[in-house]
Amino acid sequence: MSDQEQHEPMADEESAPTRKRPKPGERRLQILQTLAAMLEQPGAERVTTAGLAAKIGVSEAALYRHFASKAQMFEGLIDFVDQSTMGLIRQVTDRESAGPQQAGRIVALLFQFAEKNPGMSRVMIGDALVLEHERLQERINLLFDKIEAQLRQSLKTSDSATSATSSTADAQVAASVLVAFMQGRLQRFARTGFKRLPSEHLQAALARML
Repeated sequence: MSDQEQHEPMADEESAPTRKRPKPGERRLQILQTLAAMLEQPGAERVTTAGLAAKIGVSEAALYRHFASKAQMFEGLIDFVDQSTMGLIRQVTDRESAGPQQAGRIVALLFQFAEKNPGMSRVMIGDALVLEHERLQERINLLFDKIEAQLRQSLKTSDSATSATSSTADAQVAASVLVAFMQGRLQRFARTGFKRLPSEHLQAALARML
């Protein structure tokens, strides 16, 4: 057998296609992106790890090499929602002075975020967290507390004709109404299979509230 013939099998093995293994960070991101995509399906049932693994094409054990639990996967989505919404709010507060217009702009941007990320809107209203660990819902509650606190700050008036006490009370009421309005619009968005947009007639609605 010639040297060339002896090395031919080796050449065949090298030319055989090999499946590239994703890096740990890439796999984590893929898992979260797939989970978010599954939540975007109108009428989607509760996401299971078996369904998620099948969608990605890996075993459930492979999922747990990157996340300790399904709750931790949802925490990854909540982290994304939290960072995104707080980032959008900072954009508004850095560019616009406090007042009703600033508050309305915050609501509008958060609705735009939900419309671009339908799956995330299900996380924001807790719909995707039903039967999951209670700490996940607590984190969403905390997120809306932070949003309400910012809206309250935006709505405080510096008008000298208005007492500080009455200004704070008015801002608290208006901020709580805006948050309830946001949650209601997001609920409707999810319940209608993402057909009724949160931003529908938004300016007219804000004009009535603000």
